[in-house]
Amino acid sequence: MPEIQNLVGFALIAFVMVLTPGPNMICLISRSICQGAAAGLVSLGGVALGFVFYMVFAALGITALLLAVPFAYDALRFAGALYLLYLAWQVVRPGGRSPFQLRYLPEDGPLRLFVMGFVTNLLNPKVAVLYLSLLPQFIHPDAGNVLMQSLVFGSLQIVISVTVNALIAVAVGSIATFLAGRPSFLLAQRWLMSTVLAGLAVSMAAEARR
Repeated sequence: MPEIQNLVGFALIAFVMVLTPGPNMICLISRSICQGAAAGLVSLGGVALGFVFYMVFAALGITALLLAVPFAYDALRFAGALYLLYLAWQVVRPGGRSPFQLRYLPEDGPLRLFVMGFVTNLLNPKVAVLYLSLLPQFIHPDAGNVLMQSLVFGSLQIVISVTVNALIAVAVGSIATFLAGRPSFLLAQRWLMSTVLAGLAVSMAAEARR
């Protein structure tokens, strides 16, 4: 069973990353604004299935990797840190925009919404990096079965992501309307998120190899 401090640390990263603008958030927010919260929640169902897909396959891959190449931790750790820095830059780069800015899309049926959510998540590099580069550094082989630890962390990430995204899908209309006339709030949100991501990246890169 993972240690409490590792669960808390991974939960923090999962929470920050789910709030970071990316394909999943843009898809869910756009659908919720255009077709209502119900459409956003249907898309979220597809996103959740994509998370389960990643969790199972990443857990099996991480188990094999740690048993075969212990020093792979370093490569994964630095790759994860670099990607967090990339996300931090994407949030505040010139021409960037907050996912809460209004945008409109044509309406789609429930099945298409679900499939689009699933495919969007499978093709989301942020999710791939979370499972393949960030998750392994929280796993300690001496803390128990590596596969079970991977599944516990993956389940924690899914619960956090689905909960946060569901709340956003339900409230996004009010949030977008509130922020539409307050560009300073949008700018502050982007810079705060970028700072947190950069801080996590530095912390991860500075961590001693286990």
